[in-house]
Amino acid sequence: MFIDPMLLATAQSPFSDSRYIFEPKIDGHRLIFSQQNGIVRLYTRHNNDCTRQYPEIAGVLFPHDIVLDGEIACVDPATGTSDFESVMARFQAKKADKIAALSVTQPATFVIFDVLQYNGKDLRRLPLMERKEILAQIPLTSASFGIVPFINGAGEALFTQIQACGMEGVVGKRKNSAYETGRRSDAWRKVINWSYADVFITGYRKKEFGWLAGIYDNAKIRPAGIIELGANPTHKKAFYNVVKPLITGEDRNFVYVEPRIRARVKMRNWTRSGMLRSPVFTEFIV
Repeated sequence: MFIDPMLLATAQSPFSDSRYIFEPKIDGHRLIFSQQNGIVRLYTRHNNDCTRQYPEIAGVLFPHDIVLDGEIACVDPATGTSDFESVMARFQAKKADKIAALSVTQPATFVIFDVLQYNGKDLRRLPLMERKEILAQIPLTSASFGIVPFINGAGEALFTQIQACGMEGVVGKRKNSAYETGRRSDAWRKVINWSYADVFITGYRKKEFGWLAGIYDNAKIRPAGIIELGANPTHKKAFYNVVKPLITGEDRNFVYVEPRIRARVKMRNWTRSGMLRSPVFTEFIV
């Protein structure tokens, strides 16, 4: 059975609080693991069935029926951290032979941080720390399963360690929080370990908002992605007030401009192909 997961609010900066536990934020995708009447189904946070994509996860049975919440990760052996691009390769694989091959070359791990049902009992109204105690007592019979570690109170210290390791961020959770199905709650708060880059705006979408970003590479500017988030109405007005003389051409979807306007963006990281991952506009550079 699918349970709509509890979502994270955003904290603007790292914080410490004795009322919270703090966990590393895993760079993967959300997964609800459901075992009902001995049958396992895997779901994304949007209720997409992904059971086929992860045979090493779906093939594991617990002693009792259970619903678990966590993240799918593909651990890079060189860094010990999850590689998001490998996770997406696993998630997007459709053909049985490719899925089987990737389960060997890029094995997935289900990293669990909550238990929602167990042995016929709905646990969502219990305080978080009681659910954590129950989770810690459940036997994990496969190396493809793990439990997210946590510390008490010291969110800023953990975030410093996360930054040093180049991991995605930290999640703070109130110790007494119930599991609020399907809604975003300040009881669970994420702090992202952003990276920053300075880019040139080289064009813009004709329809929905999007600025093309470019960076210098080997003495010329190359594409680096599309900025879709972060710009407010004032930023957009300022851009469109000055961009018309810079237009060099267009196609069906984009208008292209001379690389004269610079901007700073924050992002999750660089992809292996040299693109900005999830860039967010922060300011113009003048």
